[in-house]
Amino acid sequence: MKSAEIRDKFLQYFARHGHTIVPSSPLVPANDPTLLFTNSGMVQFKDVFLGQDKRPYTRATSSQRSVRAGGKHNDLENVGYTARHHTFFEMLGNFSAIMQHVHSNYEIDLFQVLIAAAARYTGAQDLSSNSLKVIADHIRACAFLIVDGVIPSNEGRGYVLRRIIRRAIRHGYKLGQQQPFFHKLVADLAIVMGEAYPELVAAQESVTAVLRQEEERFAETLENGMVVLEAALHQEACMLDGETVFRLYDTYGFPMDLTADIARERGVAVDLAGFEHAMEQQREQARAASRFTAQGTVEYCGEATQFLGYDALHLEGRIVALYHNGVAVPSLEAGQSGVVVLDRTPFYAESGGQVGDRGELATSHGTFVVEDTQKIQAGVFGHRGQVKTGRINVGDAADAHVDSGARQSAAWNHSATHLLHAALRTVLGHHVTQKGSLVDQYKTRFDFSHDKPVAEAELRAIEDLVNQEIRRNHGVEVRIMKYDDAVKKGAMALFGEKYGDEVRVVGMGDFSTELCGGTHVHRSGDIGLFRIVGESGVASGVRRIEAVTGEGALQWTHREQDQLAAVAERLKAQPQEIVAKLSQVLDNVRTLERELDRLKAKMAVSESADLINRAIQFTPAVQLLSVRLPGADAKTLRETLDALKGRLSSAVIVLGSDTEGKVSLIAGVTPNLTARLKAGELVNFVAQQVGGKGGGRPDMAQAGGTDPAALPQALASVAAWVRERL
Repeated sequence: MKSAEIRDKFLQYFARHGHTIVPSSPLVPANDPTLLFTNSGMVQFKDVFLGQDKRPYTRATSSQRSVRAGGKHNDLENVGYTARHHTFFEMLGNFSAIMQHVHSNYEIDLFQVLIAAAARYTGAQDLSSNSLKVIADHIRACAFLIVDGVIPSNEGRGYVLRRIIRRAIRHGYKLGQQQPFFHKLVADLAIVMGEAYPELVAAQESVTAVLRQEEERFAETLENGMVVLEAALHQEACMLDGETVFRLYDTYGFPMDLTADIARERGVAVDLAGFEHAMEQQREQARAASRFTAQGTVEYCGEATQFLGYDALHLEGRIVALYHNGVAVPSLEAGQSGVVVLDRTPFYAESGGQVGDRGELATSHGTFVVEDTQKIQAGVFGHRGQVKTGRINVGDAADAHVDSGARQSAAWNHSATHLLHAALRTVLGHHVTQKGSLVDQYKTRFDFSHDKPVAEAELRAIEDLVNQEIRRNHGVEVRIMKYDDAVKKGAMALFGEKYGDEVRVVGMGDFSTELCGGTHVHRSGDIGLFRIVGESGVASGVRRIEAVTGEGALQWTHREQDQLAAVAERLKAQPQEIVAKLSQVLDNVRTLERELDRLKAKMAVSESADLINRAIQFTPAVQLLSVRLPGADAKTLRETLDALKGRLSSAVIVLGSDTEGKVSLIAGVTPNLTARLKAGELVNFVAQQVGGKGGGRPDMAQAGGTDPAALPQALASVAAWVRERL
């Protein structure tokens, strides 16, 4: 029986016995700061067990995808070496090591397909290799983490993902594959798991792109790590210290066994005990960092808050709970900060990327300034702020006033975000999915999957398309629908959000339909104007667009016009003439730069003639010149070195300069001496004395430093270095 059959039979068995089949929740838990990843099937029902949420069913069955690769539940180091440890698993997966009559999870059909694919892409012949098992396991964890919005980075969930990817690549290296291969397994994974998880198939292209980029980045990392390793190997006598090995591993992602292999080739041992000590310290820090706690949460046992803010910005509610420093209190005095829970409220609590409302609560005894509104539990709104005057008490009636200006601006930006999302998919392609957002009264910030910077022409097309849809003045339609029905009709679900059986669907004509609980305009024309103000990369395969709307967009346009006028004034030209005028100025600058370069080259030749007289006859066959050239830039140093090497037939030359607190160095060795004296080693020796490092070819090398005061002594030390080697 295949894995897909086992999964289906399991779910259908319980469905026949009165259970509702519930789709797997994302690997990133929604609204749960206590977990790094979803690590079991009960996670999505946690609020139900705690009495903080209700479902339309009382019996459920699911096949929950889970990850255990960080924090308390971390199986990473055991993966590939035991029969049943994995980073990624489905909650039914453990039952399939039994129903297929095999002794190891890696012997089931699903893993056999992935192991065969890993062998095909790495060229491995031994299908029992532990490295193939590691790769087969890791492609599942990595692919589904990316599907659920996690992107490789240097912190949090992204760091765990990066570690898993690089561990898989390292095992590819162990099998002899040094070219990018890991991303190719996504296609094979989609074949064996795509039917159960259609979101994997939908995201296959973007997942492949993210993994390919990470593989290419790791190749660059290895290159950078080699520079550090080479420098360390030149310094050490017979032992490479554990701190350096750990720094290569932790900072550069340089595998320890690769470091050991290279060191072994040079006859240098590795301080494994020191490395393990540093690793243990890092593990302790990671364990401490991964102990997620729900900071700022409070204990509340009352009814859920009735939210009426879609239709009203002012209403009367009753204070049902007060908290100060997380502890329930009967009242709050003037000047005290705290959290207020009302039985009904017009204040929107932060979710779906939209920030919480601000405003004021007024009772007969005092006023409370609301600085933010957050959900302290599912369906329970906490109004965070400070008592401005008097005193407020549990049981008081309170007039709740939302800051209407801030709410309106946030609505402009939120509705524009929906249009932006649709425009991105139209212009860039349907691989674009939302990876995060922030909507407040000032701007919208939208993160989305895309593997390269958005070109200027594309940004213009996106901006034009959004403004076109604004001018079409669509009515904004809000409907409550069954989740499955909404998705079938094309509504887009947003990353990181937790949806119930019924969902709120926001549509703008035939252009945009999304699941959304946020606040919006009545018609798209209310947005007024949309301007993109920034585009950048935030992680591998994720881009970010920032934009402003309404009054903010108008102010941005005015600032651009003011800047244009200021530039025109400085150039003494009309605004419509500044491009031609600026081109003229730049042409003049380039002419002057060429003339300056010509004069510098002439001076370098002239100066080299003077410098030759300062060269010392170090041995009968070798001359040495180690001098400081005040104010010389890197280009001047190179030209001077070239001129000197043309005049000195057998010489070692080191030139140094310092400008604006930075040191520039260059070393040259004539061809007849490079067998014994390497310019790269020499310049690195000098650079270390001035707080820097460098390297290059045996005949010419450059370096930099940060300690100009040490330059004279560093240059003076060259003679001793050369004497040791001659």
